[in-house]
Amino acid sequence: MQTLLRGILGSLFFLLYPYLVYRGVQEGVVWFAPLIIGSVYFYQAVKARKKNIRLQKLGIVTILFLGAVFYQDMMAKLIPIFIQLSLMLFFGRTLLKGRGPSLVERFASLEFPEIPPVLQRYCRHLTIMWVGFFAFNVVACVILALFAPVEWWAIYTGVLIFALTAVLMIAEYIWRFFLFRRIDLPSAEIPGVKETAKTMWVNGRKIWLDVQAS
Repeated sequence: MQTLLRGILGSLFFLLYPYLVYRGVQEGVVWFAPLIIGSVYFYQAVKARKKNIRLQKLGIVTILFLGAVFYQDMMAKLIPIFIQLSLMLFFGRTLLKGRGPSLVERFASLEFPEIPPVLQRYCRHLTIMWVGFFAFNVVACVILALFAPVEWWAIYTGVLIFALTAVLMIAEYIWRFFLFRRIDLPSAEIPGVKETAKTMWVNGRKIWLDVQAS
């Protein structure tokens, strides 16, 4: 229960992060948001069992704390860039030789014990699409952080990224429905949105750890 509550609170904070930065800039306390994020990473570093993960998180903590003191505005805006970059690398590493199967295929294997080759290729292409999407977000966030007003940055990182993610997921689900029919996969075996979301929520952490360990 405590783990679930921490997960919900953490997700809520990250969702509200762009707004908190925006308000911090307006009120002159922009250091507050990166300080909180740094505290979260510090807690994760203390709890981490592997030395390399602990060192990585402590490195992030150091950067965030220094940024909260010396480069407040810019450091606060870099957090979404780190998140999108981490997602890009997380998806992308499963495409490297010897690191497969692709991330999407790992999730698909939870719903399909035996994945046909055509679905394996589809999962790989879908993983590439998400890598490209996260890479686009990294570039967009950098440009907005450097050259745009904080309002534009907050709207993109706090609203548009999630809207675009939802559009891609819905479009993929529609395309998947027709693709599965074309390869004669019985409709009863096509997982619905609810089932897919539940599978990702329940098994997401396990797959995340598996990819990190690979």
